[in-house]
Amino acid sequence: MILRIWIGLLLWAVAIIPLQAQDRVWVQIEAQPSLTEAQERIRDYSASLTDINGFALDTGWYGIVLGPYSRPDADRTLRRLRRYGLIPRDSFIAFGDNFSRQFWPIGAGAFTTLATPPAPQITIEPVSEAPPLIDETPQQARRSEARLTRQDRELLQKALKWAGVYTAGIDGAFGRGTRSAMRDWQLQKGYEDTGILTTAQRVELLRDYNAVLDGLDMQIVVNSNAGIQIILPSAVLAFDKYEPPLVHYRPTTDLQVQVLLISQTGDANSLLGLYDLLQTLEVMPTDGPREQNDRRFEITGVDATRHSYAYAERQGDVIKGFILVWPPGDTQRQARVQQEMQDSFTVIDGVLDPDLGPPDMEQSIDLVSGLQIRRPRLSRSGFYVDQDGTVLTTTRVIDQCARITLDEQYEAEVVAQNNTLGIAILRPKEPLSPAGVAAFLVGVPRIQDQVAVAGYPYEGVLGKPSLTFGQLADIRGLDGADDVDRLALTSLPGDAGGPVLTNTGAVQGMLLAQDQQDRQLPEDVKFSIDATVLVAELAKLGVEATLASDQQLLLPEDLSQLAADMTALVSCWD
Repeated sequence: MILRIWIGLLLWAVAIIPLQAQDRVWVQIEAQPSLTEAQERIRDYSASLTDINGFALDTGWYGIVLGPYSRPDADRTLRRLRRYGLIPRDSFIAFGDNFSRQFWPIGAGAFTTLATPPAPQITIEPVSEAPPLIDETPQQARRSEARLTRQDRELLQKALKWAGVYTAGIDGAFGRGTRSAMRDWQLQKGYEDTGILTTAQRVELLRDYNAVLDGLDMQIVVNSNAGIQIILPSAVLAFDKYEPPLVHYRPTTDLQVQVLLISQTGDANSLLGLYDLLQTLEVMPTDGPREQNDRRFEITGVDATRHSYAYAERQGDVIKGFILVWPPGDTQRQARVQQEMQDSFTVIDGVLDPDLGPPDMEQSIDLVSGLQIRRPRLSRSGFYVDQDGTVLTTTRVIDQCARITLDEQYEAEVVAQNNTLGIAILRPKEPLSPAGVAAFLVGVPRIQDQVAVAGYPYEGVLGKPSLTFGQLADIRGLDGADDVDRLALTSLPGDAGGPVLTNTGAVQGMLLAQDQQDRQLPEDVKFSIDATVLVAELAKLGVEATLASDQQLLLPEDLSQLAADMTALVSCWD
């Protein structure tokens, strides 16, 4: 019985020692090939850091470390000191497996067991505070500045630019412009304007620069399914779901932040398609700069509800990127988080499996990978009347619109409207060459002739215009008006504004929208504005309408193609 107890105690002791060792870890910041060099570097670090220890390594080098800490404290310390630029960017968590003799602090003695590491010299300050620093003379400041890596120097330039004192490029070179910015910053803060930032001043500058990130807990996230490593604000969002090619991260607080990682296979055409697709999503406002080529793209969109940024790049046959959606008005934090995400964005092995989404994933023509597609408030039909892209349409589609588009691609503006007739004339804001333009009927159409209305009856859902056939019932309206024709055909609201064509392809009018009182009429009773009225309205703007000369009957398929070339989808957006 006693033997069993001793065996049990021995097994417990063997098991507990590694656990104790792993519970106390270090932040290794540097290693030097000689003891003299390591001691000299530790003396430099001691001017700004506490908890410094030095150990001989199994490799024959000499390691400079901070600690020991618990693992959570070590992680926080590593992030904090990196952020303030006090330790190299390649510093890492070390478990002490390859530590042997301790050479610093001098006289501390040999380090013999990981289970009982030496007590820290000074307890580290709380994570929310900057480390205590000893200010330096200009000579000492130059010495500490010489230890900075290129990344550290670039970070200081970014912080100076953020402070409003630096306007040149971020190149990591401390030339005349950077020195002048340092002097300006020192004067703002009440320091002597030496143009050389001391360690304490660098920490203060970076602390101000990073203050907007407080409470966001910026953490490195590695998503192996997407093959992306990136820093995210982990305090305000969390992983939600996979809906290829997107990985969704949802908000976890009242701060409505959303992040989407992009991961898919594809070539240059796929990248262009993704670029076009993202701009149709509700999370990406239409106002903002865009840049695109066959290797990468960037999209910025800002409106009253959100500030969004999208980035994607193509490496070989994979496309990866991210979308950041942030509340409007919080410009400084949004800009810093976006910068942190851009700077940390790293493509690693792996690409999102198209079958990774949930089996019950909602399918809808209004959704793309779980995101709502932006839809116009109202869409009607119109038709091109010249090679500059001038469009005739109904006034119903232009009422109280934040913007108007043609074929959901080209922004247009109203250049004339006649509310009495229900006619609006639009022009694209950018050059546009339509595939076809209207040729207007010369003379009086014949009653009972076949006509066809070209339009978008389902407001663009079908993608292409369609023809609805009927007859010309009368060349006057019900009240005898001779500028209106009565048609016998069945149409839908989306067809309003479309051209009414003869069987030769000539435009004999424009389909009018139905008024409230028209709902009491038979379903197949519709009205159109006569071609002579349309030509006269265009002439008022100096637009010379094309007149039809060919009276040859067209086959249905030829008429359909002619109509498709001239008909435009006119959309009103909030």
